[in-house]
Amino acid sequence: MSDRIIAITGAAGVLGSAVAQAAAELPYQLALIDHANHCPGPEGAFVQTGVDLTDAVQASAAVDAVADRFGRLDVLLNIAGGFRWETLEGGSYDTWPQLYRLNVLTATNASRAAIPHLKRSSAGRIVNVGSAAALKAGMGMGAYAASKAGVHALTQALAEELKGEGVTVNAVLPSIIDTPTNRADMPKADFSAWVAPKDLAAVMLFLASGAAGAVTGALVPVTGRI
Repeated sequence: MSDRIIAITGAAGVLGSAVAQAAAELPYQLALIDHANHCPGPEGAFVQTGVDLTDAVQASAAVDAVADRFGRLDVLLNIAGGFRWETLEGGSYDTWPQLYRLNVLTATNASRAAIPHLKRSSAGRIVNVGSAAALKAGMGMGAYAASKAGVHALTQALAEELKGEGVTVNAVLPSIIDTPTNRADMPKADFSAWVAPKDLAAVMLFLASGAAGAVTGALVPVTGRI
């Protein structure tokens, strides 16, 4: 599994950055993709910024650029996504389609673009980010939970589609991730009970590894002590 080629979407975010830093310590070559105009990453990473993964054409071009740069693609980690808390009655009409686009469509477009390359890998991997909130949504979590439930369904359907091709597809289901934004929004919470980005990164990189070759279609809870 030396010199594996790994593409990370949403690489400029807190989780994406943590995954990139953890992956840089392994025998991987990294490709970082983000919508932001600035995406700092480990030295030597191939960085693409300003990529709108809700656009199938842009997603395909970004993924193909990774394969062109390194000669192949072995792993796709779909971390790009978004969150909004609001009730249905008081919320915006735009929230549901927006979160669908940010969470489901980004993973769908990137995965579709990656499939031909992953099929040529000796051990292709897709790892998505779902959510424990999609298993039982709380108040104000309807749009977010519904979109993440879509990610879960995508994961399972794509695992079935690719299980004869040597490509595994799995998802992690975190609870609250310990990020600066979440700390600011919930200042009285017990941060130690939340999921550290580095711990979630470790689970994702296990699912991306050769050791997880027998695991596909799994929705893996990573919920800390919540």
